[in-house]
Amino acid sequence: MNALPIDLDLALASLPAMLAGLQTTLSITVIVLMFGLVLSVPMALARMSARGWLAWPAAIFVMFFRGAPLLTLLYLVYYGFGQIEALREGPLWFIFGSAFACAVIGLTLNHVAFMVDVVRGSLEAVPAGLVEAASALGISPRQTFREIQLPLAMRYGLAAYQNEVVMFTKGTAVISVITVIDLTAVANAVFEQTYDPFTPMLTAAFLYWALVNVIRLCFRLLEARLNRHLRAHEATRSEGVVRAAARPPLMRRLRLAFALSSPKEQTS
Repeated sequence: MNALPIDLDLALASLPAMLAGLQTTLSITVIVLMFGLVLSVPMALARMSARGWLAWPAAIFVMFFRGAPLLTLLYLVYYGFGQIEALREGPLWFIFGSAFACAVIGLTLNHVAFMVDVVRGSLEAVPAGLVEAASALGISPRQTFREIQLPLAMRYGLAAYQNEVVMFTKGTAVISVITVIDLTAVANAVFEQTYDPFTPMLTAAFLYWALVNVIRLCFRLLEARLNRHLRAHEATRSEGVVRAAARPPLMRRLRLAFALSSPKEQTS
């Protein structure tokens, strides 16, 4: 069986361009994740609201943008809005005329739709007793949300958020179809110039793999920092269990004390 035709010289020669494309991928990822965090929290609160005029629009937004394919959204934002004459001649054309900005808009709409359910599930996982106790102590609902519900929801939803970030990061590869020069676009350009599909695609795959594992490592460190009090509690609890197990039962201690005191009594 022949080995895969991987050209190491080509991989090294194309590495600077690949790293430049990776920088574009990373820039879009960070921007969209920031927008996602800012927009998903109020959208999740609206989705959880008992007021229909808030809950229904949020539910429709989530249902539509979660179901719409990301590639379709990018085509509509970049190519579709460009066909609207009023938009082309208006003040917003500097946004919709940029492939980078259109990629950010399309990815943000898709990402926020998924993040709403992540945030909603995390907030609903907070025990209701804590909210009731805060209300009984006279703490305002806004302060309860900011200092009790939101910090706990961050811990509860960290694993789900990590999965969403990893899937989203790999999904950014589709932005190359709207002329954004990201990592996938550079790999395609190298392939078109050299007709070697293995070397550029495997190089891009390795860089995506490295980026994803760096993200996973960051989440692992964040999780360890947020849950360090749990580890301290478990260590204290385990130490107490060991001490209790090492301590002899009450009857054995009484018998031992009686046995040690008997010779003294007999001697006296």
